Amino acid sequence: MSAPATPGTPVDEFHPIDNAAASSTRFRLEPNEMLRVEADSDRRKRVIAGVMHSHVDTSPYPSPTDVTDSARFDPLAAFVHLIVSLRHAEPAMRCFTIRDGQIAEVRIVVDGFDPTADQGEPIARAAAMSIVDPVGRNASDGS
Repeated sequence: MSAPATPGTPVDEFHPIDNAAASSTRFRLEPNEMLRVEADSDRRKRVIAGVMHSHVDTSPYPSPTDVTDSARFDPLAAFVHLIVSLRHAEPAMRCFTIRDGQIAEVRIVVDGFDPTADQGEPIARAAAMSIVDPVGRNASDGS
């Protein structure tokens, strides 16, 4: 199981994982694929920083199902949860931690651009197009 990533660490890799729910309205990580990604990350001395999924018809905020599911596949609350809403023509993206059912938003910086950055808040830095499903960082050198 991966240890928590450090806030502010760039995300440089992604691993698409199938939807075990086989639904357009509900997402559940395919457990064998998630285990494969975790084992590969451990073998390569990388840390899974979080997971991403989309909300087709709702806002980019964790649903009650998201909160329940996070406790099952992320029992240590180590991941950030990136949610992309496709509700409107322009997609919206927000990122959260979920610990003991409590939701807290985490800032995202894409391609080094965050016009509202506040140095006192945790930031999940990500490269554009590198924030799809579980993501990792190099645990050996802190980058």
